[in-house]
Amino acid sequence: MKILVLLSQVPDTTARIAFTNNNTQYDANGVTFIVNPYDEWYALVRALELKEAAGAGSVTTITVGGADTEATIRKGLAIGADEAVRVDAQPTDALQVAELIAAYAKDKGFDLVLAGKETIDHNGGQVGAMVAELMDLPYVPLVSKLDVANGTATMERDVPGGVEVLEVKLPVVLSAAKGLAEQRIPNMRGIMAARTKPLQVVPAGATSNVGGTVKFELPPAKGAVKMIPAEEAGKLIELLHTEAKVI
Repeated sequence: MKILVLLSQVPDTTARIAFTNNNTQYDANGVTFIVNPYDEWYALVRALELKEAAGAGSVTTITVGGADTEATIRKGLAIGADEAVRVDAQPTDALQVAELIAAYAKDKGFDLVLAGKETIDHNGGQVGAMVAELMDLPYVPLVSKLDVANGTATMERDVPGGVEVLEVKLPVVLSAAKGLAEQRIPNMRGIMAARTKPLQVVPAGATSNVGGTVKFELPPAKGAVKMIPAEEAGKLIELLHTEAKVI
C-alpha cells in the first residue's frame, strides 16, 4: 500500500504574531517553525501504523515550500516516513498548493492520501478536499478512526449526535482529526536515519493563481473585565443587553 501524507510547515504555537510589507505577509523573523500538528500527529502517524500493520508498503510525505522547509520535512522522515517530496514553490493559497500536490501525485499510484483536518496558521482545511477533486478521488473529512483491509478503507467520524461509519474503496483522500492516532516522538535512531532518507525536490508547474492575501489584521485587544457583585443581577443583565449585546 502506497500512502501519501500532506505536510505543512507552520509557526510554533508560541510564536508571536506580527506582519510586514503593509500587513500583507507574516513576519517570520525569529520565529520557530514546526510540522503542522494535525498533519504530523494524526495523518502521518496513522499512515505509519497502517504500513506497519500490513508489513509492507511505503509512506511518502509531500510539502509545498522553499528550502527553508527542509528541516521540518526531515522531522517527518525521523518519525518514520520512507521518503519526502518538496514542491519548490512558496505557498500562496489553498488552490495553488492543492494543484501542485495533485500534479505530482496523480500518476504515482497512491492508495491513500492523508492530510490534517486544517493547518494551525490559516485554519482553512481546504487543501485535502481540493486535492481529491483535482485527482478525481472520493474525499472523507474529519476522520477519527481508520482501518484498511482488502482494498477498502473503513472510517469513523464524529457527527452531531453520534458517529458516522463509512466504507470507501481505495484510492481515497481523507483529512485526519484528533483521535486518529497518538503523537510519536522521533528517537535518535530515527533522527540519524532521516539524514540519509531521500528528499526529492520537484519544480513547480503552472497553477491557477486565483487568490492571494490582501491584508492581515490582528484581533482587537481584549477590553477590561467588569466585575458585577452577585446581588446586582439587574445591572449584569443591562450590560449584557447594552454593551456586550449578547442577549
